[in-house]
Amino acid sequence: MNTDPNVFSNDEITVTYNPRKCINAEKCAKGLSAVFRQTVIPWINLDGAPAYKIMSQVKKCPSGALQCFKKKMEVA
Repeated sequence: MNTDPNVFSNDEITVTYNPRKCINAEKCAKGLSAVFRQTVIPWINLDGAPAYKIMSQVKKCPSGALQCFKKKMEVA
């Protein structure tokens, strides 16, 4: 199965990145550098901060290149 290199997921959230929309404002890296790393591939590390902080930072993306979706939790 092929995966999109611009989709990053963990147990709680999925973050997508559209490089065609990105205006390189660097708000993501400046606001949460442990998650949005400019010199490391993969550049998005969802283990770098709690999901709520990542979601908050993604909302600040001025171009909309970053999107975040909370995963539905299954009830046992």
